[in-house]
Amino acid sequence: MDFTNPLVYGVPVFIAFILFELTYSKTHGDDHLYEWKDLAASGFMGVGSALLGPLFKVIFAIVLFEGVYELCNPMVGDVRQNFLGFESFGYAWYVWLLCMLADDFTYYWFHRANHEIRILWAAHIVHHSSDNFNLGTAVRNGWFTILYKPLFYMWMPAIGFPPEMVLVCLGIEALWQFQLHSVYVPKLGFLEKFLNTHTMHQVHHSQNVEYLDKNHGGILNIFDKIFGTWKELEDEIDVKYGVIHSPESYNPIVILTHEFKDIWADVKKVDKLSHKLMYIFGPPGWSHDGSTMTVKQQQAQFQKHKELQPELAFERPN
Repeated sequence: MDFTNPLVYGVPVFIAFILFELTYSKTHGDDHLYEWKDLAASGFMGVGSALLGPLFKVIFAIVLFEGVYELCNPMVGDVRQNFLGFESFGYAWYVWLLCMLADDFTYYWFHRANHEIRILWAAHIVHHSSDNFNLGTAVRNGWFTILYKPLFYMWMPAIGFPPEMVLVCLGIEALWQFQLHSVYVPKLGFLEKFLNTHTMHQVHHSQNVEYLDKNHGGILNIFDKIFGTWKELEDEIDVKYGVIHSPESYNPIVILTHEFKDIWADVKKVDKLSHKLMYIFGPPGWSHDGSTMTVKQQQAQFQKHKELQPELAFERPN
């Protein structure tokens, strides 16, 4: 059965909504929401992703997903039989729901890994590198994530979800993620109990220490709550968007590659193989000499400081 990826229709919608939000912000006193150079850089990277995406979709969707599906779900007579012993999934409505749930679970771990493994963070930091939080930032995607993202989803066709169903669910996830990047949508009451909402995504894009590495969810927030990474937006905290170590450039090439350059510099300065591997595959901020700190170390220091001197503002470590 053939399906059209929802992102085919999403691209013109993305552009229309960015222009709408841009116009609204400029005519309602929110001039700070969009910066022209920043928007241009985000747009350039978004166009690059849109051009590279279909190419790698062919490689991964046809070669990888189809290959895994055929290998793990061979035809036995007239029926596809999964290697685990059950009949492969069809296209019933409840299978679609299961596929979306599996997609959301996978997205959570894919997204979390991008924040907790430095070489993946080097690709993902592109999306967080803007100091602005708007729909333009939503299309500011790193090009290198395209290379490894499908690897996280291989298990889905392996257990019997048709590859085209997986791709549609990936598209739906991307559409939801796009519209989360807006400050104009308030907390949504009852929906906040199970959905990953706009205010929760503001937390995710914040560089405030208490907000770092929170709210990795896609459509649902249930996995953040289960695995201890959920945090609500608090009114008393003045949110600062972006990353602590910013590329400080509007040059798309610098934005795309600056963290890889920093990794290489760190790898060259140490001799021990274990240290080199930690600078590549360890958490961002890890250092062999304690000169920089991981998110967990920063948050532990923040909490200690808060308990000892709650009246003083926390000074973010270098």
